[in-house]
Amino acid sequence: MDMNPNDLMSILERIAASLERSAPPKTVAPDFSAADCFVFEPPAQLVPVPRVSRVEIDLLKGIDLTKDILVENTLRYARGFPANNALLWGARGMGKSSLVKAAHASVNAEIAGTRPALKLIEIHRDDIVHLPQLMGFLRAAPFPFLLFCDDLSFDPGDGSYKSLKAALDGGVEGRPENVLFYATSNRRHLLPRDMIENESSTAINPGEAVEEKVSLSDRFGLWLGFHKCSQDDYLAMIDGYLSANNITVDAAEVRYAALKWATTRGSRSGRVAYQFIQDLAGRLGQTLVS
Repeated sequence: MDMNPNDLMSILERIAASLERSAPPKTVAPDFSAADCFVFEPPAQLVPVPRVSRVEIDLLKGIDLTKDILVENTLRYARGFPANNALLWGARGMGKSSLVKAAHASVNAEIAGTRPALKLIEIHRDDIVHLPQLMGFLRAAPFPFLLFCDDLSFDPGDGSYKSLKAALDGGVEGRPENVLFYATSNRRHLLPRDMIENESSTAINPGEAVEEKVSLSDRFGLWLGFHKCSQDDYLAMIDGYLSANNITVDAAEVRYAALKWATTRGSRSGRVAYQFIQDLAGRLGQTLVS
């Protein structure tokens, strides 16, 4: 039966509309001048962050050597020289993510007016599978980029770590010269110990199975360990926050209160110190500026 040309055209238009709806969204280059920090929203959107939540780098106490190493690596990269991907691993609350954000701000202040600004892009753990696509998108942009994934780790059965390995290696094109990757994790090898041990006990070739998993962290040329702080470092953090926020209190009393606070929390860390300062400022009716 012959079909009416108008009917045929209507069917073709519906098919074309359906295909257009199912097609991946077009990638639109963001306005990188809008901010120095962005959050990645897959598949290809970068949302500017006008005001980044971070602390001044001088307020990060007890990690002086680690701080110097990361800032130097970041500054070298921002100036157009070779630098390493970095994995910041270790104790909770010791300033891993704070250091990345503070180093970014410190380096941008250092290169202001001499080099293009370093752009920080936060990518969430669940979006790692889109990392190769994002890095390809950034390759042609006229800025250096620091990709940052906070609290990166992988659970049993999670194969997305292979996407990260591929992105860090860069495939046949290599990793873009204007992209560096920083990640924080509580785990040095990014994988739980029981996952590694299970692979070792069940695989035909245990050595190769474990090597496949552990080799992910080898893609980071710079490993920076964070460990539980001493009592002196903890009190130095308290003093730094007090000074930065112009909080005047009796030294002996605040020392006793800060140590008691840490005891109730069962740990000493930068996060615990800041939480104590928040509580103290609230009781004194003061606001925090940092």
